[in-house]
Order: sequence, then structure tokens, then C-alpha cells
Amino acid sequence: MSTTATPPPDELDVVDTGRLEHASKLRIFTVLALIVLETEVVPVQYTMITPALRQMSDSFPGVGANINWIVILIGLVGASATPLLGKMSDIWGKKLLFVACGALFVAGSLIDAVTSNWALFLFGRVLQAFAVATQFIAFGLIRDLMPRRYVAVTLGFVGAGIGIAAAIAPVFGGLLLDHFSWRSMFWALGAFTAVMTVLVIMIVPESKLRVHDRIDPLGAVLLSVGVLLTLLYLDNGQTWGWGRMTSVAWLVGGLVLLALFFVVETRVSRPMIDMRLLLNPKVSVVLLMSFFGVGIIAVQPLALGYMTQTPNADTLHAQVTQGVVDQAHQMTGATLPADMVKVAFDPGYTYGNGFTMLQYALHIGLWAGLVAVIFGPIGGWLAHRYGARIPAIIGFAVLVISALGYIVFSFSWTTDAILYGLSGIGFGFFYAAAANLVVDAVPEEQQGISTGMLGVTINIGTAVSLAMVTALLNNNPVKANIDVMGHHAVQVIPQVFADHGYKLSFWLILGATVIALILALLLRHGRTPARGGAIQPH
Repeated sequence: MSTTATPPPDELDVVDTGRLEHASKLRIFTVLALIVLETEVVPVQYTMITPALRQMSDSFPGVGANINWIVILIGLVGASATPLLGKMSDIWGKKLLFVACGALFVAGSLIDAVTSNWALFLFGRVLQAFAVATQFIAFGLIRDLMPRRYVAVTLGFVGAGIGIAAAIAPVFGGLLLDHFSWRSMFWALGAFTAVMTVLVIMIVPESKLRVHDRIDPLGAVLLSVGVLLTLLYLDNGQTWGWGRMTSVAWLVGGLVLLALFFVVETRVSRPMIDMRLLLNPKVSVVLLMSFFGVGIIAVQPLALGYMTQTPNADTLHAQVTQGVVDQAHQMTGATLPADMVKVAFDPGYTYGNGFTMLQYALHIGLWAGLVAVIFGPIGGWLAHRYGARIPAIIGFAVLVISALGYIVFSFSWTTDAILYGLSGIGFGFFYAAAANLVVDAVPEEQQGISTGMLGVTINIGTAVSLAMVTALLNNNPVKANIDVMGHHAVQVIPQVFADHGYKLSFWLILGATVIALILALLLRHGRTPARGGAIQPH
């Protein structure tokens, strides 16, 4: 009886995608490093720009609370454009679209570095938002270029790269804010991305894989606008009013368009994505797992940043008292003795360190990023050795422990640093597992659009989690009961929330992470060693 030998993994490709099979390890990992560094720009800009919004508002008087659109636009435009850009990368080339997104980011950064016109500034942010797609295009580019034996591990480096951003960006951003204006951050971001884009053009080869297809215009519009409207509601529901009809209309419109997308795509001859593939448990369960699992990754930096940068109760008490004294002096010209001002917080709160952005980065933010840098590649190695389901289970189990820790233990920056550092393990494992699960589940001609759908899912999961946590925090404000010689007033302290609001938020993300862990345990996919892409039959 004769047997047929199984070809080595690197010989399983039907189509030559341009894998660097015979390249030196130096070239292979140089190409990988450039791809990963180019994907850094979005997490780096988010971590740098968000804490600077207050300072930036001085340059745009009259904008008020709309200053938050500086951050909101990146998620809105990036998430809605990512599936289309992914599909375009399948058709026209992954490197081409990867570089184009980088070039648009550079153009947007230069505009924002020099303009004081609000509309033009937002246009610059729209251009920058297209770089959101680079992370997910990178999954396909790595799949096409890396030797199969390296794909699983190198996909873990993308998550590790995001960890580097989480570690370094707060420190770098803090230094720029402390010594220069906020505009210096856009100059730095633009210069970094310009250098990386040029190096990618010079050194990273283009994938040879092309899908002979066309863009389904109706499907592209339905998907992109549907995602855009849904995220608009989730990002702005707290400000607009969750239950107001004018607000709900955005959500209803978005969901209707997304439902129509699914209907249309099952009927057209050349859909944006094969619906049978999307609904296959190998893909749909992974997307659902990512939707629930990304919440804790999004909420932790928000919650910990607020808590540690809030002054402690004694300091805030003194600040409120002095504010009353100053206001009385402005109104009457008299100096009110501070001991005549009685201030009591309702409820009180037990957190607060008064950290600057740089102090937060050095005490807390840095460590989770560094841990993720280490464990992203380890997660990729586990996927390569045992299957991507294993790092998914371990990652979510660690994140469950971390979320539970915030509920059980008292708030302190040392506890926060330990728990956030622990969650870096889950952070690195999650991105390694999700990328490998999707790459191994779909055929090579569907890589771009499929990883684009993963991007949409992660962005929607992030938006839902942040929206719900924001609502919980705003429903649990800290109020100052102020009494001055029998005159009573109540003042809501902005951006300071009761312990109960944070505890409820951590209960919420604990529940979501438990669901993600259960889905990871139920996965039928990812139980065998990751193959670096779905194997095509000869």
C-alpha cells in the first residue's frame, strides 16, 4: 500500500503570494518590523491626542464639548472605511492600500499641525482615520509575505506592536505636552509615519495575490454608512440622549442599512464578502468573541486614566473650598475665610492620585504595554504549536481575573498597576489569537475583507463598551454640598465619579469578558496548530 507524503507547510500554497521563503531572517524580520511599526500610528495618536483635548480646546474657542470629535472621528471614519479598504486590498494589492493609508495619515497630520480652522482640522482627522485599516490590512500582508512557519508567531507581533504604542505613547506624549504645544504631537506623528511609509515602499514587497473582482458599490455603501450611523449613536448617545427619537433614529437607520447589506450580499453575483463564509462558525463565533472580549481592553485605560489623574478627596475638598472663596471675592470684593465654607462630598470616593499624563504613563500605562509586547509573540507561538484557541482561552481567563480584581480590591495605583500589567498578558494573547483564527478560517482571496470585518467588530465592541461605561459613570456623579453661613448649594464635580460607578463598570466588563471566555471554550475552530492561512486544495 502506497502513501503520499504530506508536503511541508510552505509548499501548500496553490497561488504564489510572494512569500519570503528563501530570504534571510534579517530581511524577513525587517519587513515584519516595518509593517508593525506602520500600524502603530493609530494607537499612538489615540493615546497621545486624547489627554491633550483640554489644551487643544483653547485653540478652537466656541467649539465647547464638540472638541471630543477630534477623537470620535477616528473611530467613526476608520471603522466604516476598513471593510471597503480591506476589499480594495484584495483586488488592487495589500501593500498599495497599506501605503496609501499611511500617506493619507501624513497629509492629515500636516494639516492639523498648522491649521486653526476647526472644519479644516476635522478634515485632517478624517484623512488620518483611514490609517485605522492598516492594522487589519497588515494581517493579510503578513499572511501573504511571511513563510508559513512564521505566520502564526508574526501575527502575534502585530498585537505586540500595539502594546509598544500603549507603553511608549503616553510617555512621549507627556514629554511633548510638558515642553511644547499640542501641535508638536501632530508634527511628530506626521514625521514618524512619513519615514515609516517611505521605508515600507522601499523595503516591503507587494503581495502577488490579486482577486479578479470588483467592488460591489451598493454593498460598500450599505456596510460603510450602516457602521457609521450605528457608531454615531453609540459615541454620542450620552450627549444626545439615549432615548430621544432624534438620537434613536441614527441607530435604527444604521441597523436597517446593515440588515439590508446582509440581504443584498446574499443576492448579488459578486458580493463584498461571501455571506456563507461570514456566517460560518469559524468566522462568526470569532467575531462575536472579539466583540465581547475587546471591552475590557478599551475600558481599562479610560477608567484608570480618570481615577489616577483625579485629585484625592482632600485635595479636591481644598480646591472646591478655594473656588468658593475666589467666587465670593469676585462678587463682593470681600475675602471670605475658608473655615466658613463647609464642603461635603455626596457620595465620597476613595481613589485619586492627581497624576499628570506622564506620571500615569510611568506608574501604570507603561507596564501593560510592555507585558503585551512580550506575550503577543508568545500567543502567536502557542497558536502555531497548539492552535489559536489556546491563547484565546488563556487570554480571556487572565482578563477575567483582572476584571474581578478591580471589583474585589480597594482602589489604589499600585493595585491598578498590577492588575493592568496582568491584563497585558490577555491583551497580547487576544490579538494573536483573533488574527490567527480569522486568517486560518478564510481563503486567501477573502483575507482583506475578512480581517476588515474583524476590525469593524472590534470597533463596534469598543464603542458599545465605552458608551455603556460612560453612561454608568455619568449616572454616579460626585456632588459637593456647599454651605456658607446657612446658604446651601449643590455642585456636581465634573469628571469625578463615585466608586459605585466604577465598580458597576468593572462588573459590566467582567460579564462581557466571561462571555468571550465561554465562546473561546466553545470554539471548534483553532484546535489544531495554526497553518498561516487556510490551506487551498491542490
